[in-house]
Amino acid sequence: METVDPGEVGLDAGQLVRVREHLERRYLTPRKITGCTTVVARGCEVGWFDCLGKSDLERGRETAPDTLYRIYSMTKPITSIALMQLYEQGHFQLDDDVTRFLPEWRELSVYRSGTYPDFETTPLERPLTIKDLLSHTSGLTYDFMESTPVDHAYRRLGVGRRRDKPTQHLIEQLAQLPLEFQPGTRWNYSVATDVCGALVERISGERFDQYLERRVFEPLGMNDTNFFVATDDIQRFAANYERDSDKQLVMLEDPELSPYLEEPALHSGGGGLISTAADYTRFCMALANGGRLGDQRLIGRKTLELMTTNHLPGGSDLAPLATGQFSETTYDGVGFGLGLAMVVDVARTQAIGSRGEYFWGGMASTIFWVDPSEELSVVFMTQFMPSGTFNFRGQLKSLIYPALL
Repeated sequence: METVDPGEVGLDAGQLVRVREHLERRYLTPRKITGCTTVVARGCEVGWFDCLGKSDLERGRETAPDTLYRIYSMTKPITSIALMQLYEQGHFQLDDDVTRFLPEWRELSVYRSGTYPDFETTPLERPLTIKDLLSHTSGLTYDFMESTPVDHAYRRLGVGRRRDKPTQHLIEQLAQLPLEFQPGTRWNYSVATDVCGALVERISGERFDQYLERRVFEPLGMNDTNFFVATDDIQRFAANYERDSDKQLVMLEDPELSPYLEEPALHSGGGGLISTAADYTRFCMALANGGRLGDQRLIGRKTLELMTTNHLPGGSDLAPLATGQFSETTYDGVGFGLGLAMVVDVARTQAIGSRGEYFWGGMASTIFWVDPSEELSVVFMTQFMPSGTFNFRGQLKSLIYPALL
């Protein structure tokens, strides 16, 4: 990826060097992570692209500009954009009943009591809508929440975990399980974005991965983004790490034995993509530029504004509405739109930034954010699980925002 002198895009190079120094001192030298890539762009130009450490410590492979990363839930904004492209073509409205496209869900109900398979339920008070799916207010959940009988059922059935089963299998499983709550009343991180991927298939008539290739990856030049790693690219694929009980770094997933080496039947819109820092930066720069990159239009400017507006009930932040044991964001001062979180109150977040900046992250500690008011895009890639162990977002914001001239 081409870069320019930081000063040409209004970035202070000396301050950006502190990003490198911080990551080396606090994370690489003490072996908390093995390597990482940080990219800072203004508008459609990259002023900082820095690769540090090893992508595979055991094999001594250096982190490189073309290192391939599991981006997990950073797949979600891409999926949400894909679905909203179909909105722009007039295929649906946000308040459309999901059963218009997923008739299998006509008997959905809401959990009242009991355990799987003997649930007692209550009827929906209103239809589940496409907006509910995009905004994580659907009542769906994730199997790893470990907080309710419903997510226990997800774990029992492996909901969303079967790479060898197509999206239709996921839709059929969910049709047999109750929602956690009445749609639109609460916020819960969930498999809803996988369902958005299923909607892309149903509405477009294309397989989800093929749609993304045609409408997102090829136009933006995201040539290294896919749902699996090709044999010729294994050397570029980073290892994934965690800490053991003694807080020592250990390999969690060997890139040469990874399930990502085989093309999946489930093209997970919620967490299935592999990408590079350069590819994801191109996606972010398109967003920062109002939905366009060069002469390629990804999404309309007004559609993007709709997506990055807070859609939570009453304009609330996430704090009083969020449930579950995990999310890729803190809650205070943070709203949620259509596939993206955004800052609605900078002071309440207790972090430097701008009202209206939007963002998300992935389970292996990858993060990004886009700040339209500053024409700023930041992408950070590493491979350490679980996310949230280290506050990379807060630390990087405190180092990168002071670099703005």
